[in-house]
Amino acid sequence: MKNYFNNRMWLVFAVLAAFCWGVWGILAKFISSDISPYVNHLLFTIGMVFTIPFVLKKCKLKEANSKGILWGLVAGVLAIAGNIAVYQSFANGGLAAVVIPVTNLYPLVTILIAIAVLKEKMHWLNAIGILIVIPAIIMLSGQSQIFDDPSLFFSNLGLNLWLIFALVALVFWGLFSAAQKVTSNYISLEWCYLSFITSSVLIAIGFILFGLVEFNFSNQTLFIGSLAGMLNGLGVLASFAAYSAQGKASQVTTIAGALQPVLTILLAITFLGEKLGNIEIIGIFLAIVGSLFLSVEKEKE
Repeated sequence: MKNYFNNRMWLVFAVLAAFCWGVWGILAKFISSDISPYVNHLLFTIGMVFTIPFVLKKCKLKEANSKGILWGLVAGVLAIAGNIAVYQSFANGGLAAVVIPVTNLYPLVTILIAIAVLKEKMHWLNAIGILIVIPAIIMLSGQSQIFDDPSLFFSNLGLNLWLIFALVALVFWGLFSAAQKVTSNYISLEWCYLSFITSSVLIAIGFILFGLVEFNFSNQTLFIGSLAGMLNGLGVLASFAAYSAQGKASQVTTIAGALQPVLTILLAITFLGEKLGNIEIIGIFLAIVGSLFLSVEKEKE
């Protein structure tokens, strides 16, 4: 029984990542319309810096590996590039009803990389789980236009600049998740996380030096944004822990991606008084069922 739970620790960390990102989603709603993506990244980075004490004591110099650290830096750059691409998509006329469902499909990119490049083997039940979870992610994107008026949704899918940015974000986020898995193959989760934070700090400094950050935000925005960044950082740390616990990129990314909006919606209902529609109810059910299928491990030969 003990070995069973030890083999399932990756799943615990994947759910924990989804929880942290779900709470982050609620906090981000309070300030997303008041600040630019560059300020948002700065606050995100400030919050993450406060999480360093969680891992600093466990970072041993002898465990440092240049290849692993480099992959950690690359993972951070990919994640941030995806974030900026989403905001650029909106800035170039992208509708939330199209951009959000499209970009939320990034686990598909990670799955393809996991199977084709990382050579991960999946249980046949995992494949069913993916087929269940993908529509759930769309349903839980917070944008119901694709279901209310499908013709209007697809009529907006022309080859426009905003769509290109949305697809760039989808690819970058998918690559980020795969890069996390590769990073964990070389260094401990603590070094994985420190590498990620380092890239985030360097990019934040770059934004400031290029004059992209305006320091005209309120103390409340600073507090909420930093708290959101801290939770987002802890979610990244939990996802690194899931990979370090032998979690597969195809499973960890898809489960976290499916359960995150479930938790955000439940928290929004509880604390923001938002109502749950039929689409969201179906989406939550599919996300949970699909995650259960994805949690099934292929027996080692």
